[in-house]
Amino acid sequence: MKVTILDGFSVTQNDLDWHQLSKTPNLEVNIFDRTPATLTTARCQDAEAVLTNKVVFTAEALAQLPRLRYIGVLATGYNVVDTLEAHRRGIVVTNIPAYSTPSVVQLTMAHLLNATNSVAHYAHENQKGRWSQSPDFLWMDTPVTELSGKTMVIRGMGNIGTGVARVAQALGMHVVAVTGRTDLPKGVNRMSWAEALSLADVLSLHCPLTPDTHHIINAQSLSQMKPTAILINTGRGPLVDEAAVAQALHKGQLGAYCADVLSEEPPQPSNPLLTAPRCYLTPHIAWASREARKRLITTAVDNLQAFIDGHPVNTV
Repeated sequence: MKVTILDGFSVTQNDLDWHQLSKTPNLEVNIFDRTPATLTTARCQDAEAVLTNKVVFTAEALAQLPRLRYIGVLATGYNVVDTLEAHRRGIVVTNIPAYSTPSVVQLTMAHLLNATNSVAHYAHENQKGRWSQSPDFLWMDTPVTELSGKTMVIRGMGNIGTGVARVAQALGMHVVAVTGRTDLPKGVNRMSWAEALSLADVLSLHCPLTPDTHHIINAQSLSQMKPTAILINTGRGPLVDEAAVAQALHKGQLGAYCADVLSEEPPQPSNPLLTAPRCYLTPHIAWASREARKRLITTAVDNLQAFIDGHPVNTV
């Protein structure tokens, strides 16, 4: 079987590799660090199986790949593949569920703690000598906020949202969930989106990107939130209207925006969030701990082996 990995570097990052594929017999594997859209079909022309992280497979691309039988998405989200067209053509599509949950929960809380305690700001200022120049034993130029007793609203209570809820409760926060689930963790209250927006001291987004959740954060929803609220997005960039968030930050209508994802990655220099005040962005690294990437590779290989054996798992 000919297997093509289209953007392998995003997973390996020079500290891991794809050697686990060598344990699977009778594979001819071609690995590309990155693949521009213009080369996708050419590189997959002879492939029966493809592994992709962010390289997109449209209906038009799939029509040009008659040998393709399997697409392994190297992520939990699989919106890079036109799954309806893939199913119509008999192509099996799999994903990697839950591999990054602890890492994403950790970065979500790191963003929150940075916004409330200004850790990066103070560390940077102290490197410039600000504390050394203080006449007092402490030096402060920005508030520190205690989270205990505050309300965190979580939109989406899958593995990651549930993990964030657990850590928030450990910090003494009240947790409110906006979700279709009814089997919520103890102490987590379910509420409508409209009700929850006005209560949120912190709003953390962990829902999938669908037509219904596209731009769920927009000028209208922002107007319903407290001007001191902290908004966190480690889900998908298009969950928020970035121009509306930037405007709210400039006008003092939002306490802070913390995000690991943007609508376009890497962002254009003109993205308004790059210059907005109290906006803290990380470059899509929540999933990328070495531990999480090792789990991803193992599951990706297992998924492919299960397909070869005739009983595919983690299909979407």
